[in-house]
Amino acid sequence: MTVDKGNKLARAILDTSVNDKDDKLANDPKLDSGSQKRIGDQLRAMYDELMQQPVPDRFKELLDQLDKKNGGKEGSQ
Repeated sequence: MTVDKGNKLARAILDTSVNDKDDKLANDPKLDSGSQKRIGDQLRAMYDELMQQPVPDRFKELLDQLDKKNGGKEGSQ
């Protein structure tokens, strides 16, 4: 088999497997509203907890450095 024929065969196999997965995904059942709400509540709780964490000093230093660089550029415009 030549390389060109091998590439065409590989593309044909890939195309069919991708289409099969798309069909399967389209037929998968959706989450019910109770499950969606529970997941949303858990994500909000995790995010709220994360937002309560203090910003590390190193991040503050980096943000200050960026502000100084941007401040110098804005002032010269």
